[in-house]
This record gives sequence, structure tokens and C-alpha cells, in this order.
Amino acid sequence: MGIDEQAIEALERRVRREVDDGLVPSCQAAVAYGGEVVAEFAAGDATTGSRYALFSCTKALIAAVMWQLIGEGRVFPTDTVVTHFEEFGANDKAAITIEQVMTHTAGFPRAPMGPPRWSDRAWRIQRMADWRLNWEPGSRFEYHPTSAHWVLAEVIARLDGRDHRDAVRERVLEPLGLSRLALGVAPAVSHGIAELVVVGENPTPAEVEAVFGAAEIDRGEVTPEVLLAFNDVDVRAVGVPGGGAVSNAADLALLYQALLHNPGRLWDPAVLEDGRGTVRCRLPDPVTGIPANRTLGLVAAGDDGRAALRGMGHTVSPRAFGHNGAAGQIAWADPDSGLSFVYLTNGIDRHFLREARRTVSIASRAGLVAAADR
Repeated sequence: MGIDEQAIEALERRVRREVDDGLVPSCQAAVAYGGEVVAEFAAGDATTGSRYALFSCTKALIAAVMWQLIGEGRVFPTDTVVTHFEEFGANDKAAITIEQVMTHTAGFPRAPMGPPRWSDRAWRIQRMADWRLNWEPGSRFEYHPTSAHWVLAEVIARLDGRDHRDAVRERVLEPLGLSRLALGVAPAVSHGIAELVVVGENPTPAEVEAVFGAAEIDRGEVTPEVLLAFNDVDVRAVGVPGGGAVSNAADLALLYQALLHNPGRLWDPAVLEDGRGTVRCRLPDPVTGIPANRTLGLVAAGDDGRAALRGMGHTVSPRAFGHNGAAGQIAWADPDSGLSFVYLTNGIDRHFLREARRTVSIASRAGLVAAADR
């Protein structure tokens, strides 16, 4: 299996087109293979070393630590959360399992957690205890943009003895030498991070209806205004576990190479294979209407021909896995091709349909980099 240089050139042209056409102010992409970055490029006011807000691509970091703890026998997917975080069980939440939290079936998708007190652990614990269920855990899938990962962050802190930010850094990032990837960036070193900018106009009601069958859809808590808060150095310092990491494209692509190759046996091999490959939730996604295909922390491309609707394009294998983020951030790896790919931008496009089409187009180009040898 090798790399198709012409496909890399075509991918670079496609990535740069977003900036050349004035759709985003800057972007960056990286392709990794065999444990190394084989191509990286930046466009607009950015270099390959610039860092970007990852938003929900961050969730791979929390999954990586949870998989380690599972491999160490400290926690199991079938455990109830209250086994490790007793206060969480208030308000009829005692039966929720770790697996339900990690697969977005726990029943509290929009439970509130935010500034100005979210850096206060005691306040966060009380906030999570106060949360109430929207529906019976395990009965449906609905994406939990941030709430589930605050719970996982507290579980990590109690099992590991370190704050979730320190656990991610010391357990995963430092052993892998990923110095540009960080969760929780102190204000004093919060430089070199691309400033988020809102671009474009909202899609027309007719455009939305043509895709979803209704002129309006509920897009939840992830709005452009909410995303802009991640320009604030104090927000970056919090290390929001479901969406607060920053990185350049290369380091995130190398993280996914580690999830393919398990250098230094950072993870128990069976747990790693299960975490990235076993689909534990096939309940329908209420936005797309297709099976969610959730593994224990990530998303699987699947063999139903709908990988593009899961953010991985048309050209990955059914075994591809990853987790994209708001603003059109892309991150995945494919065990069959050996590729990992990351695309990042600081342009928050109000036209979310155009953003989705861009994701499919760029991700599909990336998958072709090794297609000739597949």
C-alpha cells in the first residue's frame, strides 16, 4: 500500500479552493500514513504550524483516555456512572452507564454547563448532579455536544487522580510527542491559534427544506455565536472536554495514526480494536435519519453506504473511524488504507449545508490518496 502523489496534489487544490474562493479565511490539512505525516498544507493567513480550535474532534482525546482506563480494569462500559461518580445519580440518573454516556444515548443532550463558573470543579459536580433527564437512557440517540464529556472528565479525574486536561496530556499527548495538540491552553501560551470568524449567510428556507423536508431544523446548542466563545483565552484554558482542544492538522493526524498502530502499546490491543471498531449504537440520528453508528467514543463509517453522511466522504472503507467537529473540522483514520486525514479551518460558515458539502468533497478527495493501492 502506498501514496498516490497525484491524488495528494488534487486534494491540496481542493483544500486551497475554499480560501481562494473567499469561503473561509484560512485552512490547513494533513495526511498521515505509516506513522508519519506524508503531506500537509495551509492556505490563507496560516502556516502548517498554526493551531485551530478542534471543537468536537476533541472527543477522540477523551475516548483515548477512557480506553486506557478500561484496559487497566479501572472502569468498564457496563458500569453505571455512579459507580465512580456518586453525586451524578441524583434526579433519576443512577442507572445511566458509561457506555450510554460514550454513545450519546444517556438522555441529557443539552444539560447546561458553561461560563463563568465552569472552571470550578465543585460547581461542575453540583451542576451535573442537578441535571435532569430529557428521555429514558438507552431509548434513543441524540448527540450530546458537551454534556456527556463533562461527565467523562469527572470520571477520569476520579479514576486517574489527575484533572482531565493533565490526564490527556500525560497519558496520550506527551508519550506520542504531540506538542501542538492540547486540551486546556493557559492564557500565557495561547498564541498561534487561528481566530475564529463567522463567514457566509444562512441557507434559505427553500434550501433547508430541499434537504430535510422542512424549512427549519433544530441545530441545538452549537451555533456560530457559541463557537466564537472559543476565541476567549479563558475559555480555551478550561479545556472543555467535549470540544475545547486545539491543534495543527499534522498532530491530530498523528494521533489517529497512533490509534491505528498503537505505538508502545499505549492501549490494550483488544480494547483499542473494540473502541474504534465495534458499533454499539445504531439508533437513528434525529438530524440525518440514518443509524448513528457510534462506537465507544467515536463514529464508524459503516458498510451501509452512508459514510459521507457521517462526515468521512465516499472513499473510505467501512472500517474507517473518527470524529469531526463544528465549523467543518474533519478527522478520521482508515485501517484498510492506513491513512489518517485532518482538515481544519477558522471559518464558521453560517451556510451549514455548504459546510456539509465541503466536508464530503474534501474527505472524499483525501480517501483517494491511497485508493490506487486498495
